[in-house]
Amino acid sequence: MQRIVERIKKEFSKTPDLKIKEVKINLFKSVYVIFIETVCSSDKINEYILKNLTLKKDSDILSSIPGPNTVILKKYDEIEYYLTSGFAVVINDKKMIAIEARGDLNRGLTQSLREPSLLGPEDSFIENYQVNMGLIKRRIKSHTMKTEELVMGRVTKNTVSINYLEDIADLENVEIIKEKLKKIDVDGVIDQGTIINYLESENKTVFPTIKRTERPDLVATALLEGKIVIMMDTSPFAIILPSFLVDFINPVSDNYVKSINVGFIKMLRLFAFIMSIATPGIYIAIINYNQETIPSSLLINFSTQRSGVPFPSIVELIMLLFICDILRESDLRFPSNFGSAISILGALIIGDAAVNAGLVSPIAIIVASFTFITSLIFTELEINNALRYYRYLFLFFAAFFGLYGIFLSFILLLINLISLKSLKASYFAPIAPFNKEYFFKTVLKRKDVKNTKRSTLITDKNLTRGRFD
Repeated sequence: MQRIVERIKKEFSKTPDLKIKEVKINLFKSVYVIFIETVCSSDKINEYILKNLTLKKDSDILSSIPGPNTVILKKYDEIEYYLTSGFAVVINDKKMIAIEARGDLNRGLTQSLREPSLLGPEDSFIENYQVNMGLIKRRIKSHTMKTEELVMGRVTKNTVSINYLEDIADLENVEIIKEKLKKIDVDGVIDQGTIINYLESENKTVFPTIKRTERPDLVATALLEGKIVIMMDTSPFAIILPSFLVDFINPVSDNYVKSINVGFIKMLRLFAFIMSIATPGIYIAIINYNQETIPSSLLINFSTQRSGVPFPSIVELIMLLFICDILRESDLRFPSNFGSAISILGALIIGDAAVNAGLVSPIAIIVASFTFITSLIFTELEINNALRYYRYLFLFFAAFFGLYGIFLSFILLLINLISLKSLKASYFAPIAPFNKEYFFKTVLKRKDVKNTKRSTLITDKNLTRGRFD
């Protein structure tokens, strides 16, 4: 026992928050309580461990200590993990037991800031793994929900779990994810971004193929569809697999609105998705190459506006798009109090001054603003990054080939989307390949009374959700 304590002191040297308490049981016997003060609760250690050790006088001391979670340690190498995870380690002779005594290091449950919903629940995940799992199990009360835990990172040793409904999910996908996670052998897995980067390594694309969310209701919905959810300690996000393009442009808030009302909004999002990419390219193609596609009076109006601009139209538009991207990044990085001021400064003062100075034309301001506004519909950061990438691709193709370049760019976009995979499923589903069940759940929303089947894109078992009589 003394040798174990000395080894712990040596390995945790220069760790001032490591506390070692020697408790005298009788004249001849002592018990050591070891814990890290910054991750443990002193009240729990005093109440559950130290008080019981001082009152207990029989030989079976360890088994009589109360605690919400106790683990008998069989190897010395396990001590480090439990100490750093908020457990107190009690050593009696050669017996070692870890007793959970975690301190409250969590922020309270808050409303989702990145995925707001007017009608849905307002709780969101936090950085505590146990709380996050509780938010999911509060919604799914079934023994068929299975959780397989892994410890990732040689130094960080964070808990990562794979969650699925055993009677619905494709178990082959579960094994694929498990094998990929086991191959991640790095010093630190600080956040779920590291996991996503490893899982997405096969997809060479700017589009996100793995969805992350901080909404427990979205996770519960995904599990009921047969999807697989990865949770990680210290991260307020869940990872959902498989994920499709339509999942990123249709928020979960659509589920809380009547289908007859949300159908138009879904079509509007698809239109905004296309126009956010293609609008600058179409403008350049019309101005430089395909003037016959617009009325002569409108073309004369465009030429009049651009008469005093010293730059070519593509340079003019690239400058404006750069300014819009800079404004977006500043809004994301600055505190909320500054964000609105920066937007007003960029949109009103800089834009108006640029037009009055003759640096840009009013129509270019309108094109850049329309492009920027249509991209604001999508809150997913990675989707906006993908839109930006293809926006410039369309722009340059249009500058060289006109509307023919727009057509070529659109073909390249479709080839990229159709060739992508999310696990075993096509990323461009349910459009190509077409899947009726998932199409009428995401691209178009039909009445819930008709939504009685699960999609074969995700699973091939237990396809009947239920029925509405």
